[in-house]
Amino acid sequence: MSTAGPEPPRVPADRPGPVGGKRDRNRRRRTQALLDAALELFLARGIQPVSVEAIAASAGLAKGSFYRYFADKRELVAALLAPVSAALAEAFDACQVALTDVDDPLAVFLAYQVLGVTLAEVVTERPDIARLYLQEGRGPASGARAPVVELSRTLVERAVELTREAQARGLLRPVDPRVSTLTVVGAAERLLQAYLDGDWQGDGEELVREVVGIALGGLSPE
Repeated sequence: MSTAGPEPPRVPADRPGPVGGKRDRNRRRRTQALLDAALELFLARGIQPVSVEAIAASAGLAKGSFYRYFADKRELVAALLAPVSAALAEAFDACQVALTDVDDPLAVFLAYQVLGVTLAEVVTERPDIARLYLQEGRGPASGARAPVVELSRTLVERAVELTREAQARGLLRPVDPRVSTLTVVGAAERLLQAYLDGDWQGDGEELVREVVGIALGGLSPE
């Protein structure tokens, strides 16, 4: 059974109010301006050092206006991550469903390959969020950085859950699932960093197949 992830953040664009009018359009525009400004500053300086005042100024707003759209910096970070978090959760859910219907190692490989390709598509669509994740995901889960660290932990837990599911069906060797998961996640994150830095010029899907093949090759029960 799927483990529920963290409760979806309250995205400011969905707060109550007139929809479709000028005020609504302005609210959405300013919300997006704050998100865009914050992401640029976070990538340049890190999440913790960037102040609300700096975000508001970069977005062309007064500091006090920030709090009309976000309760605090942490809520803004959660809103930045929300679309990616939802896409990742959907990908893991689909993979878990697929694993319940397979009965041979090849089918496991294909299920994980689909998951890997989907994750790669998310990264391709939002490389800026991927950079933020890699930059902040291993820091202390404090303050505004907490949503990034929580996402990192959730991804590991979902991957561990998939490994246990496959092990329970005799499709993977019964090694400690956290050891194998953290090994694969660490390698995948290093490859992701190389891709974002322009050090990897190969085909993304081929890279996914290679990573999945290497990972599952060492865990195959045969």
